[in-house]
Amino acid sequence: MWDQRYSESGYAYGTEPNDFLVAMADRIRSGKVLSLAEGEGRNAVFLAAQGCDVTAVDSSAVGLQKAQSLALSKNLSINTVVMDLNDYDPGVEQWDAVVSIFCHLPPAQRAELHARVVQALKPGGVLILEAYIPRQLEFATGGPGSAELMMSLQALQQELQGLQLELAHEIERDVIEGKYHHGRAAVVQILARKTASS
Repeated sequence: MWDQRYSESGYAYGTEPNDFLVAMADRIRSGKVLSLAEGEGRNAVFLAAQGCDVTAVDSSAVGLQKAQSLALSKNLSINTVVMDLNDYDPGVEQWDAVVSIFCHLPPAQRAELHARVVQALKPGGVLILEAYIPRQLEFATGGPGSAELMMSLQALQQELQGLQLELAHEIERDVIEGKYHHGRAAVVQILARKTASS
């Protein structure tokens, strides 16, 4: 499905970074950043422009090829890994930041991934996450067609134990990102920090 979507002309979600990521970018110290479900590269390229050493992981080779093209067009460099997130090992205390923007997985797989993310962050490292919540189905302006694949603040508070939530809320906002995210949306936003080895 993702290869097919990313094979379309243009960039499915545009080439500009996610608004929440931009707002939180000053919380990331320049260093190693992991971007989950990066797709066509808009967020990874933005982070590279901030001086970060970015690794973008996605299951779509087509998407990540476009991510490399986007980086090249801006004279930037990113690392890309084509892999299903269920199989990806981010390591232990390897990353200064992990970015998860609209990375929607089934609940059990998401919980396992988030546990690995907590382990993978260095002490002092941050997680920046934005995702749709089930109320997004009322807006129908993007995201999965199933509430099961969406997130909630309550679930994330459980899944991200070991991180201190510095910002954590569910809000409505306009999400305008390419042709697949286009209008009023219901989202959860998280800025979490690893304060010690977990």
